[in-house]
Amino acid sequence: MKRILFGAGCFWGVEEAFKKLKGVVSTKAGYAGGKQANPTYDDVCRGDTGHAEVIQVTYDPEVVTLESLFNCFWKIHDPTTLNRQGPDRGHQYRSAILCFDEWTLGEAIKSKDFHQKTLETPIVTEITLVEEFYEAEEHHQCYLEKNK
Repeated sequence: MKRILFGAGCFWGVEEAFKKLKGVVSTKAGYAGGKQANPTYDDVCRGDTGHAEVIQVTYDPEVVTLESLFNCFWKIHDPTTLNRQGPDRGHQYRSAILCFDEWTLGEAIKSKDFHQKTLETPIVTEITLVEEFYEAEEHHQCYLEKNK
């Protein structure tokens, strides 16, 4: 199994989109890309931790390709808006692909470059390596599934 983190606004809708893909083994809402250890939702919403709301996608690369995951990511949000998606505003709602290894990072950059060719406005998605993922509180996990 492999892992990757995606930020595309509020993590509830992002999680729902990735859960539907065949080959995605699990999803977890959480926080990454910032400086504070063990942040809470309130900490991240305050906007000073540097973390983004993200979804950790654990997937089986023999069933779903990384390219398919990237295609889902580019489709579910606007990667050309800086620090906002829909009504969500702030650095914690930024567009981001956070990778656990150099190979995945390179593939993410290639995917961004490919998708940029189809857009007139520059993609502002943060693409970087990450070491830590902090799982969000239980009531944020599968939120839309629990709160139809």
